Amino acid sequence: MRMGVWALAIFAALTLPAQAQQYPARQVTIYVPFTAGGGSDLLARLVAQKLEERLGKPFIIENRPGASTTLAAMQVVRAAPDGYTLMQGTSSTMAINVTMSKKLPYEPLKDLVPVALLSSSPFFLVVAANSPFKSVADIIAAAKAKPNSLNYGSGGPGSMHHLSTELLQSLAGIHMTHVPYKGTPPAMNDLIAGQIQLLFGDTTSTLPFIQQGTVRGIAVTTAKRSPAAPDIPTVAETVPGFESASWQMLLAPGATPPAIVNQLNREVHAIFSDPAVIQELERRGIGPALTGTPDEVSAFVKKEIVRWGDVVRRAGLAGSQ
Repeated sequence: MRMGVWALAIFAALTLPAQAQQYPARQVTIYVPFTAGGGSDLLARLVAQKLEERLGKPFIIENRPGASTTLAAMQVVRAAPDGYTLMQGTSSTMAINVTMSKKLPYEPLKDLVPVALLSSSPFFLVVAANSPFKSVADIIAAAKAKPNSLNYGSGGPGSMHHLSTELLQSLAGIHMTHVPYKGTPPAMNDLIAGQIQLLFGDTTSTLPFIQQGTVRGIAVTTAKRSPAAPDIPTVAETVPGFESASWQMLLAPGATPPAIVNQLNREVHAIFSDPAVIQELERRGIGPALTGTPDEVSAFVKKEIVRWGDVVRRAGLAGSQ
């Protein structure tokens, strides 16, 4: 009897460390570098909800916008690498800021480790509903006939709206005039009013206007057509090699144990294996874009740093922030 008691005590002592190391054992915080209510925030909240359901602990969202996603990134970089502080990073966080910033206060792929790629969403090239332009070819022809005569809006210098247009100009051999705004909504207002002639708009801000007929959707920027608007062609159907997307990924502090990173990667993949989740995201114009293991996501980031670095330098924006 006494030996049985001792055996139980020894078993409990041996299993206690494993129980203490079980992840997650408490609340997890995911930082989102944008204000609440936008497409990025909606995606983060959906992922957080599903992770909470699967893992049984709260996953809460902290919105920390500012400094081209750097404010949110530094919250994660400075956090303990234990899996309890995560971030929904973007193409700016992990690729574009590398070349745009004079001195980036963190090093992507060292201070931040990719967990899983969550989405790859198109931008829509739009013109006013009464515009004479019906296609990408029309815009290119007009821009070649009168260089710099067309004004295009963006969400600000170095934004994906801006860099998408710079990529189009580079590949098509055209020159247009950049008119920066503080976000897509004011640019959209001026597009409708005729102050600018075209705009690459993010899906959540632009698709409702296309569906209402307020603006005309000319093309989407991803390699494939968007399920949310399958009748709108891709830019690449006219300009081969063009591809631009707003991608987002789950990130953790750089020294986070691989076991936790791999566990979260598996959970995210399981979430995106649910057809209902995919359907909901595609309805909102958000394209799920899982790329396998954390190592595969890191390889993707390395390529994006090089690709967008070239675009930033051609636009004369290197070290401008």
